[in-house]
Amino acid sequence: MTTPVVLITGALTGIGRATALAFAREGARVVVSGRSSSAGEDLAAELRELGAEAEFIRADVRHEEDVRNLVDKAVTRFGRLDVAFNNAGTEGKPGPVTEQTDESYAATFDTNVLGTLLSMKHELRVMLPQRHGSIINVSSIFGTIGGAGASVYVASKHAVEGLTKSAALEVAGSGVRINLVAPGPIDTGMLARFTGSDEVKAGLVAGVPLKRVGRPEEIAQAVVFLASDKASFITGTSIPVDGGKAAQ
Repeated sequence: MTTPVVLITGALTGIGRATALAFAREGARVVVSGRSSSAGEDLAAELRELGAEAEFIRADVRHEEDVRNLVDKAVTRFGRLDVAFNNAGTEGKPGPVTEQTDESYAATFDTNVLGTLLSMKHELRVMLPQRHGSIINVSSIFGTIGGAGASVYVASKHAVEGLTKSAALEVAGSGVRINLVAPGPIDTGMLARFTGSDEVKAGLVAGVPLKRVGRPEEIAQAVVFLASDKASFITGTSIPVDGGKAAQ
């Protein structure tokens, strides 16, 4: 097979960055995207140092023109699109339902849900005519359960689960697979912002059966697997990578 072309949104920090590095080490050609041009160019340079062909393209997944441009430029650069990891996301504004507003709802759903929808729409525009491709979206352990104080974020991840599974059924048999990776608590800046203190974070860790938070690299390896032919009979599925949380 031709060296795969991989597109990653939300690639500049945390899980996205770890996944970009993992694909680069696998020899893929990697397009990384995010909203910070300086961080994006730095990451692309780092991927090239690993021997990968890499390109940074700035995009905000909340805006369809940005997403269309991102996909078009990736295909212009590398000729095809084999894998897309739609990782761009936000934790929104934690707090009880009574403190949420239309602004806090939109800030969360525009990135987590609309961004995923637009990304899949334009990735499929390329992958369906190819008759080949793998799309991986980001859910969460909160994609299937509730979470006090995180209602809007939880609702957005439930939406991403439903959106992904429906899209997977729409394209089943086309040669394109669509799946989800569902992280538990992972040691990223988002987790630090979400917990807000070492005490809250320690309490969260205590509730993980493996008694630790995960590493971004552990999510990256699950994404690399789902993108590969080793996962050729997996579609419409959410894979928990959560230290056992989903089993509780």
